[in-house]
Amino acid sequence: MPSPRSSAIQPEIAEHRHGAATPVLLNTKEINMVESAEKQWYVLHTYSGYENRVKQNLESRAQSMGMEDFIFRVVVSEEEEPEKKNGKEVMEKHKTFPGYVIVEMVMTDESWFVVRNTPGVTGFVGSHGAGSKPAPLLDSEVATILHSQGMTTRHGGNVDFEPGENVTIVDGAFTGLVGKVTEVNKEKLTLKVAITMFERETSAELDFDQVDKI
Repeated sequence: MPSPRSSAIQPEIAEHRHGAATPVLLNTKEINMVESAEKQWYVLHTYSGYENRVKQNLESRAQSMGMEDFIFRVVVSEEEEPEKKNGKEVMEKHKTFPGYVIVEMVMTDESWFVVRNTPGVTGFVGSHGAGSKPAPLLDSEVATILHSQGMTTRHGGNVDFEPGENVTIVDGAFTGLVGKVTEVNKEKLTLKVAITMFERETSAELDFDQVDKI
């Protein structure tokens, strides 16, 4: 990709609410920010109704532009609410925060550039313009949002577990036991481990960072 620090930054296309495309020109002043090596969560403002598309676009861009070590999880917060359809009550998903998406990332000039120019993104929440660094969410705010989505605040980093692997449990009620991975949920960063207790096999659901590979 062209470097955001280069003198000639190619315009990228941002989507509008009605599908029209308008070129967005950025200059080096807009992205001349202090880099942060700490992974934190930030809030993005999007066009209403484009939240899921922004999530897909950003995940795809992070992979195709080699930013997977800087841009991690992208979350669209949803909740289920009862609605009546054809005389029956059904549970329907709705956006908890319409027009907003949260992203876990290391804030650098390059990662800011990739995220900010993702189609459908209109800006970072907490940024005051003139290239100022956006303010990250508080840990308590992140925990509340992720837990409501059945996710953990922890991140497994580059550790990749596969069913059939043996692991040692290093945290929680089963600390010290050895078990075999039976199921991996890479979205929630959890896994199920088969362990033997009192000569009987049982299954425990654990976070990635509660186990070590053997």
